Amino acid sequence: MLAYSSPEEVVFGRSKHPVKCGFNVVIGDGEVIPEVNFTLPSVKVCRDNLREIRKLFRDITTRVLMKCVELSQEQVVVELEHVFEMTQDPQFGAVVTKDIKETMAEFHEKYGLRSALRVTVADIRHRTRPPRMRNGEEVEKVFESFRMCADAGADILSIESTGGKEITDRAIVEGDVEAILFVLGVMAIKDMEFLWREIVNISERFGVVPGGDTACGFANTAMQLANMGMIPRVMAALVRLASVPRSYIAVKMGAKGPLKDCGYENPAIKMLCGVPISMEGKASACAHSSPLGNIAAATCDLWSNESVQDVKLLGGDAPEVFTEILIYDCRLMNAAAKESRAFEFRDLLVASDKYLDPQALMLDPDLMYRAAQIVENVKDPYHQVVETAKLVVDTISQETKEGRLRLTDSERRWLGKLGDTVYNIPSDWSEILEHVEKRYEGFFLMEEYGLP
Repeated sequence: MLAYSSPEEVVFGRSKHPVKCGFNVVIGDGEVIPEVNFTLPSVKVCRDNLREIRKLFRDITTRVLMKCVELSQEQVVVELEHVFEMTQDPQFGAVVTKDIKETMAEFHEKYGLRSALRVTVADIRHRTRPPRMRNGEEVEKVFESFRMCADAGADILSIESTGGKEITDRAIVEGDVEAILFVLGVMAIKDMEFLWREIVNISERFGVVPGGDTACGFANTAMQLANMGMIPRVMAALVRLASVPRSYIAVKMGAKGPLKDCGYENPAIKMLCGVPISMEGKASACAHSSPLGNIAAATCDLWSNESVQDVKLLGGDAPEVFTEILIYDCRLMNAAAKESRAFEFRDLLVASDKYLDPQALMLDPDLMYRAAQIVENVKDPYHQVVETAKLVVDTISQETKEGRLRLTDSERRWLGKLGDTVYNIPSDWSEILEHVEKRYEGFFLMEEYGLP
């Protein structure tokens, strides 16, 4: 049974199962909280520069937290998103985690600032090709990084896992919809189960929160390719919504949220399970462009800037500037809630983006709810993905026919091709496996996904 009886119940700042963590931060309990994600200026991340890097992270954290104090922001979540080297050398990521958490503790003691630290470990398993997803040095380092960061002070553990990306990177560009749906409905599912079983175990062992995953490596890759005109926007929209069953697996395995910001599929999972979610939109323009600037905030519990480099702007250092932007965005949403106008404001956020791009349409709460219903009612993940893909084609077709959504002639032709594929795709995924084996020979190892 879904956590909500209708999409009309779902709104920003409120979740069925709030999460308390860190220094008395409560996520999803009636207030939208900024989640600030920052990264280093141009500096080589290596052991030789560790002292400098530690100082940089401490300084950035201090400036971000001081901005919260100056603007009377009572709660904040800070995210440390590992670059490759921080997971490749687990001690590296753990030391930085410890430094950031100690700085947060100082601000809690001195100013009463309530804060929590999310650490997102990098999925480094694609360092070798074909990647070893279940065995080998990279897998051990990923799990060791989780353990060490949890022990060093992380409050929330997350990852943007990439199981199957070695196929979808090519399949998305080539329009191989069968392969895309096979990866999302079979390979990525098996990988998520493998990863999140252990991440949840580690979280429980260290008494921290298993946050969640994202389909960034699939859906956000497609979004950026669409932005560059390399693939149709309707293709990116299909990948977006069809990612819901895959990312849901983290929660099914025990993740509690807040789900991570790059997961634009998160609203459907919130509707399924009632977990709090982080989202990103207009304030993430520092990291990438998207057609989802306002609608992404409609059901968020944390509001994130994605990631911002520590560079100088006219208004100050970029992490502080974007902290201020997030604070004011959250302040407006929270004011709407206090004035009993949250649902009115949510609907305005949706209406401002919904029909300007098929990808934005995918974040319509009504459509997200229908995707959640598919995951709830369809038995296995592969068929959940296929039925969700059909929902995308049918919805875009209907909205275009009725004149609310405009598509170019090229996009219309692609929509027809997508429809032909998803409505004629084999009902047994093993029939697609043969196609994937032949076309992507040498790209992946079947045994690393538990495939026959």
